[in-house]
Amino acid sequence: MDLVVAGAGGGLAGALRAAELGLSVLVVEASEHFRRGNNTSMSTAMFPGAGSRWQVEADIDDSPERFVDDIMTKTKGQADPRLARTLAEVSAPLVEWLADSAGLPLSLVTDFNYPGHAVPRCHSIPGRHGSGVIDHLARRVTEHENIELLAPAKLVDVLTDPDGVRAAVVRYPDGAEEEIPTRAVLLATNGFGADRDLVARHLPEIADALYQGSDQSLGDALRIGEKLGAATGYLDAYQGHGAVAANAGTLVGWATIIHGAILVDAGGRRFGNETRGYSEYAAELAARPGATGWIVLDETIFEQCQPFQDFRNTVESGALVWADDAVGLGEALGLPELADELAAAAAIARGEREDPFGRTNWERPLSGRYAAVRVVPALFHTQGGLRVNENAAVVDACDRPIPGLYAAGGAAASISGHGAAGYLPGNGLLPAFGLAYLAANDVARRPA
Repeated sequence: MDLVVAGAGGGLAGALRAAELGLSVLVVEASEHFRRGNNTSMSTAMFPGAGSRWQVEADIDDSPERFVDDIMTKTKGQADPRLARTLAEVSAPLVEWLADSAGLPLSLVTDFNYPGHAVPRCHSIPGRHGSGVIDHLARRVTEHENIELLAPAKLVDVLTDPDGVRAAVVRYPDGAEEEIPTRAVLLATNGFGADRDLVARHLPEIADALYQGSDQSLGDALRIGEKLGAATGYLDAYQGHGAVAANAGTLVGWATIIHGAILVDAGGRRFGNETRGYSEYAAELAARPGATGWIVLDETIFEQCQPFQDFRNTVESGALVWADDAVGLGEALGLPELADELAAAAAIARGEREDPFGRTNWERPLSGRYAAVRVVPALFHTQGGLRVNENAAVVDACDRPIPGLYAAGGAAASISGHGAAGYLPGNGLLPAFGLAYLAANDVARRPA
């Protein structure tokens, strides 16, 4: 076996790329429900691509250098510069490969722009939901003659000799283990968000929040990599989210905010600049009384968010509370101060006063009928892990590659800096798919 891939998220893309380059590949996935239960499948399927052909067609001036500037600005210079440059440079080739070779129906998202991206550079599929990505790639993988998929089966160890990786140890549901000879292993098992002890140790500010990720994100890559002498980094980094519907557990989505919605706490008051980013808002919402709040939108925003399957799921759950005016919405929610807060926000959006929290991005004032949905903070996935180089090869403390060992996505230290505030939309899928793609390329270059 040329390559064993552990994890069927971005690992599926790595498997397809490796097989395309003539390698024999085995994908090992711990959950038989991975098509709905891993972090890629729960995402909004946003793939950044700086300088893609879709941007060129839309007359959008972008480049890897501009993307790196955005990453460094968002992380206040804390991101790993080598990895930021590597992923920015591969981002456009990756999205074009996903469309042309893997067959994903990608297009550039131009109806809104996420905080932190200087220009529209996120690409997605119809429905803007990761389950469509996983379903498509899983079909491609199962149809490929050079790829075998084992699910459920769990990678529990990687064996090495002086020349590097020599075998992967796989455990089956009945407890039986098999040693599979291979010259390379790609750890694409995500991070450690489902391990509450690790979360409490490294991410105490979000440890009590809802976990909205794969139950298989248990830190397997960390344990395997550290045993083999791998360096780790950014273990305090994570993607949070401040817009998960409290009762339904569905993602309301930050597109509501970008289109002009506001977020208030349990007392009906805004408490920050919502457009700074949904990741950092998780911890900020968690620190408010009751660790809950309300996103308030209107009928126009309701229609603008229809392209998102997550938002449609939230609507179908019955989570939205509607009222004809601000006073009525305040009465419906039991928030008597909400009407005054909405009036103040409208005045700010019209440019009549400055926002005390510094928000300047107001698409327009809310108007017409109002709706609100109660939200809670959530941890989506961790962003720290094994350090990798420009080929996605896992390195030791001296930056020396461990031959044949690779990491992608949440298994690898990412480009989000420290904490939650450095997370840019797409910082989950780009390292998951981009590093898997680069790992496949590197395995293909190595002598058999």
